[in-house]
Amino acid sequence: MEILKSAPGKAALGLDAVRETVAAVIADIRTRGDLAVREYSEKFDGWSPASFRLSSEEIAKIVATVPDQALDDIRAVQARVRTFAAHQRDSLHDFEVETEPGVFLGQRNIPVAAAGAYVPGGRYPLVASAHMTVVTAKVAGVDRVTACTPPIRGEIPAATVAALHLAGADEILLLGGVQAVAAMAIGTETIRKVDLLAGPGNAYVAEAKRQLFGEVGIDLFAGPTETLIVADEYADPFVVAVDLLSQAEHGPDSPAVLVTTSEALGREVIDLVERILVDMPTADFARPAWTDHGQVVVVDDVEEAYRVADDFASEHVQILTREPRRALEVMRNYGALFLGEGTCVSYGDKVIGTNHTLPTRGAARHTGGLWVGKYLKTVTYQEVTDEAASAALGELCGRAARVELFEGHARSGDVRAHKYAGAPLPWDPR
Repeated sequence: MEILKSAPGKAALGLDAVRETVAAVIADIRTRGDLAVREYSEKFDGWSPASFRLSSEEIAKIVATVPDQALDDIRAVQARVRTFAAHQRDSLHDFEVETEPGVFLGQRNIPVAAAGAYVPGGRYPLVASAHMTVVTAKVAGVDRVTACTPPIRGEIPAATVAALHLAGADEILLLGGVQAVAAMAIGTETIRKVDLLAGPGNAYVAEAKRQLFGEVGIDLFAGPTETLIVADEYADPFVVAVDLLSQAEHGPDSPAVLVTTSEALGREVIDLVERILVDMPTADFARPAWTDHGQVVVVDDVEEAYRVADDFASEHVQILTREPRRALEVMRNYGALFLGEGTCVSYGDKVIGTNHTLPTRGAARHTGGLWVGKYLKTVTYQEVTDEAASAALGELCGRAARVELFEGHARSGDVRAHKYAGAPLPWDPR
């Protein structure tokens, strides 16, 4: 293995400072509710309207400002997201089985009652995040979806509001940052508490979700966008370079990695990236991402490339090889896989229909991304209708519980063995 380009990295945002800031904001919102939310919104976003929640009339006016073509495109993308999420939902079945005579065990998938969808703003309006969080929740059957998105430089992000509305959000608030996430998780005088939080965000939003996890559910912990491309000698270097930079533009700390079997291709990609960056409109983000976090690794063969890619466990893995579907057979650590030159990560981010909220920082080793199942609680139930079966279970329960010194548990079993089969009950106080 040869490293053609390494990632020197840069000092990350001070995590201790982030944790302290977030903890203070959450504590303040717990104590002062709406008043604290308003103060932080004014402080961080310069935004303090009469009401953060948009009325139906306000939403209609905002949507009316969005060009018809943009609205049609939003509907088209949401239809794709809805279709894929519906297939996911259909793959999850409730069932009941009689495991032995008179013993019935079952499973149900119940949607959470209320979900909070956070759609970040920052430099760009992340319209697609509205599709991923709200549409998916609604397909899962969530009754109430509260959506929060911040103003962008004091302006209402009209396309994002339109996307949230068309996706089916029940409440839309122009509110961002830790104050939005905390308000949805804790509840205030005017913002109703939710059961689960979903959606990406900056380091502060991610830390807020971490601190609130347990009090509410969350989709996953997400960091800066990551992309990794596996390419062999048959790949087009220009396509590789363009696709690496398509993800580097997310932010200056977004890793873009190439693992290739061809040193010549790797060197050409490095050269092309530099040439493309010269007049790329988002180069102020893409260049530091590539300079500080970009890597090019040369390996001996495609099988080694897949092993190296699995070690990275990247959020997005794009396969630009002669036989891209081989990756499905051998790889296991990725947030989402993009197979062949006709597919790109940007499709997944924006239009194709799979969910783009995915695991980062190696979390792909133990979790997938946001999907319809995140909004569902898989629960079980039991019923024993046969007295002989209950008696047999009671005897087994008595023995098993006493091994663990749980006498109370054992006696629950003893009672049924006694009642249904006449087993002795030596501890009977009656």
